Amino acid sequence: MIKAVVFDMDGVLFDSEQLCKECFCQVAKQDHMPDMDKLFGRFIGLNVTDTRAVFEEYYSGQYDFDEFLEKATRLFRKKVEEEGIPVKYGVKQFLDFLKTQPLRIGLASSTRKERVLEMLKIAGLSEYFEVVIGGDMVTHSKPDPEIYRIACEALEVEPENAYAIEDSYNGIRSAKAAGMKPIMVPDLLPPNDEMKELSFCICDNLVEVLEKNSLWQV
Repeated sequence: MIKAVVFDMDGVLFDSEQLCKECFCQVAKQDHMPDMDKLFGRFIGLNVTDTRAVFEEYYSGQYDFDEFLEKATRLFRKKVEEEGIPVKYGVKQFLDFLKTQPLRIGLASSTRKERVLEMLKIAGLSEYFEVVIGGDMVTHSKPDPEIYRIACEALEVEPENAYAIEDSYNGIRSAKAAGMKPIMVPDLLPPNDEMKELSFCICDNLVEVLEKNSLWQV
């Protein structure tokens, strides 16, 4: 029996992965860094520590990661302040529905917890989540199952009794390895054969997840 739903944040609740990609690519272009549009896909679902490792391996010390991230983060925050956080289609409708069900609701994001809480507050979504686990609270980021195991423990549910709503390959791998039922709602990365095999189901958006009645016979 399903007892909890745990969300990823970027690319699931917010259209922030696209915004982040734009910021990364803009800074990279200004600093004459090649291939950021291609490399960005490898960052999706990773925390800062693992993003750093990918960045430094790819660029072999030619560019300073901390300087790059500071510039990209500053640009991201400027855009959010000016334009707001782009909320994905169906988020409020889906969360309102879950609040009517006998389900616990959590969030497991590779983003730092402080930043997660800030974004939830700006978007007016803080009240929906009982548990928030950030990427700075784990040793290993997705695809390692650690973050989802911690989230399930905090929600006091067994992983097999919880859905994970994810958009990224690493997120789906993480949730599946944790023993959960991963639901993929693709964002920047289309579902491939591996995702079709690992996912409990794949939906185009959160409204489609909501309307799949068989999921909510709890």
